Amino acid sequence: MASNNELKRYRANLIDELHSAALYETLARVEKDTLRKQVFGELAQSERKHARVWADKLEANGVHVKSRGPGVKTVLMRGLVHVFGPAFVLPSLAAAEYADRNKYAGHPDTAEMSEEEHRHADVVQAMADADKPDASKGAQIASAESWHKGVSSGNDLRAAVLGANDGLVSNFCLLMGVAGAGTSNKTILLTGLAGLIAGACSMALGEWLSVTNARELAKTQIAREADELEHTPEAEEHELSLIYRAKGLDSAVAKRVASQIMRDKDKALDALTREELGLDPAELGGNPWSAAAVSFCLFAIGAIFPAMPFLWANGLTAVIQCIALSVLALAAIGMFTSLFNGRGIAFSAIRQIVIGLVAAGFTFGVGRLLGVSVT
Repeated sequence: MASNNELKRYRANLIDELHSAALYETLARVEKDTLRKQVFGELAQSERKHARVWADKLEANGVHVKSRGPGVKTVLMRGLVHVFGPAFVLPSLAAAEYADRNKYAGHPDTAEMSEEEHRHADVVQAMADADKPDASKGAQIASAESWHKGVSSGNDLRAAVLGANDGLVSNFCLLMGVAGAGTSNKTILLTGLAGLIAGACSMALGEWLSVTNARELAKTQIAREADELEHTPEAEEHELSLIYRAKGLDSAVAKRVASQIMRDKDKALDALTREELGLDPAELGGNPWSAAAVSFCLFAIGAIFPAMPFLWANGLTAVIQCIALSVLALAAIGMFTSLFNGRGIAFSAIRQIVIGLVAAGFTFGVGRLLGVSVT
């Protein structure tokens, strides 16, 4: 008989596999490309097979496996797939597959599943990279490393959730600090709206500067590469040859390919920009204005929740409603963060609520010390 810890692991693995299978089935239904649809379908079948293994292990130990509907996490992800399409969730899914690729390692009875999980991670990451058709191999590797390390993942879902979280927590804490000082309802409301606008503008400006600086740096690097191509073409041809040799081409073939590319300076610059610098000349970090607009909207969406109760309520009632509405918003954000942090929905939601309430409680206390108690 398996121990309680082993049974717990079997249940957790069963839930994970059923979640992945349901998500891949949804992706297969939504995906329009025939080949990708087939791949998603095969992944779903594989995950269903893995789920059957864990269900059999549980039943062999006298645990009846009940038929259950999709969990909250599964429903959320499937909803995002239907609304925004497969490309929106693939980076998060790739990150989750990469993090879980070794979960069956070290167990003799799951060696085959461990190999399949590694293949799943590679396949999903490849499809996520395929949505960036002009990215060089070096840029893809850099991208994979960044989302793996949690630094600038390029994941739209992650950016959206964290942007809204910034607005929610900052304005919630600001309003609690002002409310703690015992100011009037009108002052609190004006403070909340001012915090929303100021914070959203600050976020937008920061994003604009970040993207603009990245674009300017990229343009400077490309200009330097063009100058080197103009004045030292032999050295640049040699560099291009080395790059292709590193990709696995034979030395003679690499030199021939590099020589052919160098006959057209525009193509040579494009190749060097992509392969040596890891930059896409057509993108250069994206549009700073659209990035600023998105940051402004996301921050504002989060910041409006704690301010809303002061539109229709006063005094302690408004403060209580502000806390309640903020807690609901914090829970929702926690649920969405569970889609890309690998933790459970309940844990992520509770952690988000606790951190938000602690921060708001601290600012309320500071405001109370500096002003008077709420009437």
